[in-house]
Amino acid sequence: MALTFSLSFSLTLFIIFLLHRTCHSRDTFACDPKSTTTNNLPFCNAELTIQQRVNDLIGRLTLQEKVNLLVNNAAAVPRIGIQGYEWWSEALHGVSNVGPGTRFGSVFPGATSFPQVITTAASFNASLWEAIGRVVSDEARAMYNGGAAGLTYWSPNVNIFRDPRWGRGQETPGEDPVLAGSYAASYVKGLQGTDGNKLKVAACCKHFTAYDIDNWNGVDRFHFNAQVSKQDIEDTFDVPFRMCVKEGNVASVMCSYNQVNGIPTCADPNLLKKTVRGQWGLDGYIVSDCDSVGVFYNSQHYTSTPEEAAADAIKAGLDLDCGPFLGIHTQEAVKKGPKDVCKPAHQELALEAARQGIVLLKNTGPALPLSSQIHKTVAVIGPNSNVTVTMIGNYAGIACGYTSPLQGIARYARTIHQQGCVNVACKDDKSFGPALDAARHADATVLVIGLDQSIEAETVDRVGLLLPGHQQDLVSKVAAASKGPTILVLMSGGPVDITFAKNDPRIAAILWAGYPGQAGGAAIADILFGTSDPGGKLPVTWYPQEYLKNLAMTNMAMRASTVGYPGRTYRFYKGPVVYPFGHGLTYTHFVHTLASAPTLVSVPIHGHRHGNNTNISNKAIRVTHARCGKLSITLHVDVKNVGSRDGTHTLLVFSAPPNGGAHWVPQKQLVTFEKVHVPAKSKQRVRVNIHVCKLLSVVDRSGIRRIPMGVHSLHIGDVKHSVSLQAEALGIIKS
Repeated sequence: MALTFSLSFSLTLFIIFLLHRTCHSRDTFACDPKSTTTNNLPFCNAELTIQQRVNDLIGRLTLQEKVNLLVNNAAAVPRIGIQGYEWWSEALHGVSNVGPGTRFGSVFPGATSFPQVITTAASFNASLWEAIGRVVSDEARAMYNGGAAGLTYWSPNVNIFRDPRWGRGQETPGEDPVLAGSYAASYVKGLQGTDGNKLKVAACCKHFTAYDIDNWNGVDRFHFNAQVSKQDIEDTFDVPFRMCVKEGNVASVMCSYNQVNGIPTCADPNLLKKTVRGQWGLDGYIVSDCDSVGVFYNSQHYTSTPEEAAADAIKAGLDLDCGPFLGIHTQEAVKKGPKDVCKPAHQELALEAARQGIVLLKNTGPALPLSSQIHKTVAVIGPNSNVTVTMIGNYAGIACGYTSPLQGIARYARTIHQQGCVNVACKDDKSFGPALDAARHADATVLVIGLDQSIEAETVDRVGLLLPGHQQDLVSKVAAASKGPTILVLMSGGPVDITFAKNDPRIAAILWAGYPGQAGGAAIADILFGTSDPGGKLPVTWYPQEYLKNLAMTNMAMRASTVGYPGRTYRFYKGPVVYPFGHGLTYTHFVHTLASAPTLVSVPIHGHRHGNNTNISNKAIRVTHARCGKLSITLHVDVKNVGSRDGTHTLLVFSAPPNGGAHWVPQKQLVTFEKVHVPAKSKQRVRVNIHVCKLLSVVDRSGIRRIPMGVHSLHIGDVKHSVSLQAEALGIIKS
C-alpha cells in the first residue's frame, strides 16, 4: 500500500505541477474540444480545480500506464488522449543532441554553441548568463515547434568543481558555491522565462549531490560512496542547488549516481523529500540521472531485488526515472518559429560570451594587445591552433559554424601555421622543426595548446595537472626560437600547471580561453589584437602538480587537516598556487575606493538558551534565531579607470569571518560580484548589497548555519573594510 500511495503521489505532484505552472501549447494531453476521445473528460475541463482534474486523470490510469509514464521515453495512453513523449534533451551551453529528445537534420542543421560553462562563468556576469539562457530557450522552442526537440532540458550542471582532475569540471561554473548558485539561478531564469508560473522550457539542476568523480584510480561514479560531513554538505555541496531552487525556481532537480554516506542519492528521502521538496520548496519534479535506480541495484547492490530498488526510489521522493514532467503544456505567447535558430544576434552573443570569458593570466611589457601594423606576420602553432569541435567542449550539439583560432588571427595578420603536435597527446617531437622555423620568421608567435575531450570528459578524469605529452617542450622551444613576442593560449576546462610558462621571460603573455564555443577563434583574436579587452576572472584555483601528491580524489573533505590534508578550493586551501581563484588581468588599470560603508550592523535575534549549544554559541548565532528578512549591508564602491583604454571591470567582494574563529571556518569566501564598464580616466560608483544571513554566515561542524558576531573583513581588490556584527536580543526562545 505504501508504494502504491507513493507512486500515485509522485504522479499527482507531477500533474499538479504540469497544470499549475503551464498552459496549453502543442498538447501531450489531447484536450481538444473537437476530440471525441477527451472533450467530455473532467481532467480537460479548465473550469474545475487543478486538484479535481488531477484526481480524475490519475483515477483513469491503470497501474501499468502509471509505471509507463515514469520513464524518459514515456508511453502513450491513446484511450485518454495522452501521446508518447521523449523527455531527455540537453542544453548545457546551447541546444545539444546528447539526449534522444533533440534531432538535428535538414531543417535544423545546427544551433548556436556558446562557450563551455566554465568559460562563461569566468565572465562573472549574471546578466550575460541569463541572456544566454534566453537565446538557448528561443532556439529550443523553435526546434520544438519544428518537431525536432522537446521542451524539457536537463541543464545546468551546478556541481562544485572540487578536485582539479574532474573530467566534467568544464561543465560547471567553478569551485565557489555562491558563484555556482548565482550562475544556476541566472541561467535557469533565462531558460524558463520569467512569466510567473508559466514555463518557456523546463530546466533541471543536476547532479544532486556531492557528485564530482567519474573514473579515477579504479573508482567510478557508479560505485562511489561519497563520505561527506554535514558541514560540507550545508556550506559547499548543497548551496548551488538551494539557490537554483529558491532563487531560480527551477522546474526540476536531478539526483546523482553516487551514494552519499552510504545511501544512493536517488533513494534518500532526507535528500529528496525533506531537503529539496520540503526545506527548499521545489515546485516541480525530481528525476534520476539515467538508470540511477538500476545502478544502485546492479552496481551498488543497495537492494536485494530490482523491485525493492524501484520502491525505495519512489518512496524517497523520486518522481521520474531519467525523465522529466510533461513540459509541453507551455505558454502560447512564447511560441517561436523555426527561423529563430542560429540567428545572427544569437551568434553574436556567443562571440561576446567568449570574449567576456577569456582570462588574461600574464602580460609582461605589456606584450598585448598585438598591433596589426607592427605584427604583420603571426606564427600560429600548437595542437589546438586550428581546432573547431574542441572549442565547444562536451554536452554540445552541432554548431551553426566555427571560427578556429587560426581563422580568427588571419583576420588581423598574415599567418604561418604549423601544429607542432598532431594532437594534444603530443607523443613525440617529430613536427617541432617546422614550428620552430615558423616562429623564427614571424613578427609574433601565438601558441594554442592545452586539452580536449580525450583528456577530460564525462567518464574521463585527469591523472595530473601538467600539459599532456611533449606540449611543454614544444612551448619552451618555440618561445626560445621566436623572433617576436610569444603568446600562449590555453584551451582547457580544468586548471593546468603552467608554472614553467609563468616564470619564462620569453613567454610574454598567457591567455586562458577555456572551451570558448563556436566563435572561440574570433574571440581569441579580438582579445589578442585589442578589439576587445579581457575582463574574465578564474572561477577555479590553479594548483601546482605538487598539490596532488598523496591527495585522493575520493576524499571529499573541504577543510584542511593537521595530518597533511591540504584542503580544497580557495576557501580552505592555504598552500602555493599557480594562479588564484579570481585572478585575471586587463589592458587598463582599475582602482577601488570605498565611498561609504557601515562599520557596525545590529543583528536582531530572539535570544537563545545557554548551556547546550556548541562552544561558539556565544559568538555565532544560528541563522534560524535571527530576524534575517532583508537584513543586509550596503556598500558604495568607486571604481576608477586610471588607464588610457576603456574597460569592463569585474568587482569581486570577499568576506573573512572574525578573527579567533574555529579553524574550520573559511579563510575567506565570495559574497557578491558586479560587472561595471568604466571609460578611460573616468569613475563609476557601484552599489553592493550583502545579505547578512545568506552571505556572512558560516556552517559549524554539526551542519548548522550560524552568523559569527564580531568583526568581519570585507575585501574588494586591495581595499579592506571592517564591519562589526552585533547581536541585538529581542526575546528568549527555547533551543
